[in-house]
Amino acid sequence: MRRMRGTALAAAAMAGVLTLAGCAKDSGGGNSSNNTAASTGGSDCVTAQKPPAAPAAASSSTAAGAKVDGSQLKIGLAFDVGGRGDASFNDAAAAGTDKAKSELGVTTVNESTASASEAESAKQQRLDQMASQGLNPIVAVGFAYADSVKAVAAKYPNTKFAIVDDDSIQLPNVTPLVFAEEQGSFLAGVAAAYKSKNCHVGFVGGVNTPLIQKFEAGFLQGAKTVSSKIKIEDEYLTPAGDFSGFQDPPKGNAKAAAEIAKGADVIYHAAGASGKGVFDAAKAGNALAIGVDSDQYNQKTVEADKDVIITSMLKRVDVAVFDYIQAVAKGDLTTLPKRFDLKVDGVGYATSGGKVDDIKDVLDGYKAQIISGAITVSDKPQK
Repeated sequence: MRRMRGTALAAAAMAGVLTLAGCAKDSGGGNSSNNTAASTGGSDCVTAQKPPAAPAAASSSTAAGAKVDGSQLKIGLAFDVGGRGDASFNDAAAAGTDKAKSELGVTTVNESTASASEAESAKQQRLDQMASQGLNPIVAVGFAYADSVKAVAAKYPNTKFAIVDDDSIQLPNVTPLVFAEEQGSFLAGVAAAYKSKNCHVGFVGGVNTPLIQKFEAGFLQGAKTVSSKIKIEDEYLTPAGDFSGFQDPPKGNAKAAAEIAKGADVIYHAAGASGKGVFDAAKAGNALAIGVDSDQYNQKTVEADKDVIITSMLKRVDVAVFDYIQAVAKGDLTTLPKRFDLKVDGVGYATSGGKVDDIKDVLDGYKAQIISGAITVSDKPQK
């Protein structure tokens, strides 16, 4: 997990961002008036002009080279709380190993899932057991594994480890897979403001940690960048250290319902499996919702609520996990990006269901500004 910038620096950056964004938007081409928001119901909320049109996208450089053979790899996948089936973070990691099976010929993937209240020793034992069984590489899903990965990787220097959402471990056999969650969440905030009829949106975080604060920070900044009038509800399910916030749909439901009762009509969650409760509350309260990590509109476990899911902030853990496994199979880890951000499509937004098609040019315009550096997104919430 990257270290946060100081509060003063973040505040200064935020002020600069808003000024820059306003100036950049003034030069936007085409019929870019606020009236473009009318069909979204947010025309009275959006106070910023549209950003300049994004430059024509170059075709993605996922060139198919020589076939990579991963058939000799035996992969260990240590899930965070919720495991496969959480319709979010862990499912994205599982999708990465599933793709490795179909495209690289991997035949062995052993999975194990953390429980919400397990001791650190249980995580260490899980990884130790995988390494002692000859699994290699081992992927730990989530920053909660940091201490255990550090201990076990030192014990097994010939086993390769990757850890999602942590870059604190300085060992040659450990590869960090970290993301610019704040950048993707900025786009979620833009979408929320454009789609809100009440100019009132909400954020529900699972556990109040520096990692989830990155989602919160981007969302707040994105919403405020496009609307000077936006009102934002901002809540967490559990404090730092209580990871049950990622696996408590009833609590997610209650928190989202309370935000909706206050007037919020678009809710963005970064709460893992608890997001199911957020979606349920949005549907019951005639509100809209924004998913996280995976394209939740297409997730079977939340299928009953898909009609209220307008988009999802894509955190491409699946891409990072697959790319890591492929790099291990090729014997070259230097090809991996240091951080999976908008520039490398490591984060993004989903378009399934067509509910943000009318503002896609807006979202892509802001995406281009972030990639170019015209907008710097803070990873610390500015309230």
